[in-house]
Amino acid sequence: MSSGIRATVEFTATDSCPVVELSNEQETTIDSMTTNVCPSDCEGSVVEFSMDGADADAVPFEPIFSHGDTHRYRVPLDDDVDCPCKTLGEYGCPIARYVAEDGRLTVVFHAPDWEALQDVVTDLADRFPSMTVKRFLRSPTGDAVHDHVVVDRSKFTTRQLEVLATAYEMGYFERPRGANATEVADVLDICPSTFSEHLAAAESKLVEDVL
Repeated sequence: MSSGIRATVEFTATDSCPVVELSNEQETTIDSMTTNVCPSDCEGSVVEFSMDGADADAVPFEPIFSHGDTHRYRVPLDDDVDCPCKTLGEYGCPIARYVAEDGRLTVVFHAPDWEALQDVVTDLADRFPSMTVKRFLRSPTGDAVHDHVVVDRSKFTTRQLEVLATAYEMGYFERPRGANATEVADVLDICPSTFSEHLAAAESKLVEDVL
C-alpha cells in the first residue's frame, strides 16, 4: 500500500500567483509561505509569507508582523484570487515547499495516490497553462522507493530523438555493445562524428531532466 506521492511542479507565468508577482516586482525570493486553505465551499482562506529587504511602501498589503527588514504579510484567497495554492487546498493536498523567485514558482506538494495526483495536476494545468511537472516521488510501505522523473521530449530535436531511438534499438547502450558508433551512424546515413554530436546533445538533455 502506498504512503502517498510527493510532486514538484513549476509555474513560469508571474500572473499564476499574486505572491509570485510581488516577488518578481520586488526582485526578491519568497520561500517561507504557509497556507490556511479549506475546500471551495469554505470562506476565510489565506496565505501568509515573509519577505526580506522589500520596499514596504510598494507592497499592496499591510504587514501583520515586522522584525527589522523582514515583514510578514497575509493575503486572503477570495473569489477574485486564483492561485496554485488555492487549487491544492481545494484538493486537500498539503504543500511541503514553496519558492517564488525570478518570476518563477516552484511548489512541492503531497497527494494520497496516483488517481488524486492525476486529478489535481490536470486541474492545475487547465487553470495555469505555464505549469510543468518536474518530478514525482512515491514512497510505498516497504523498502523500495519509486522515484519518477518526467522527461520533456519537446526539448529534443527530431534528429536527436531518431539518433537515441536507433542507437537503443541497435544495442549501442548495452554492455557489451550490440553496435558501435560507426554502425549506428551508417544506418542513420550520417558520419560517426555527427552521430556523436547528436547523441551527446540528447544525453545532456536527458541527464538534466533526471538530475
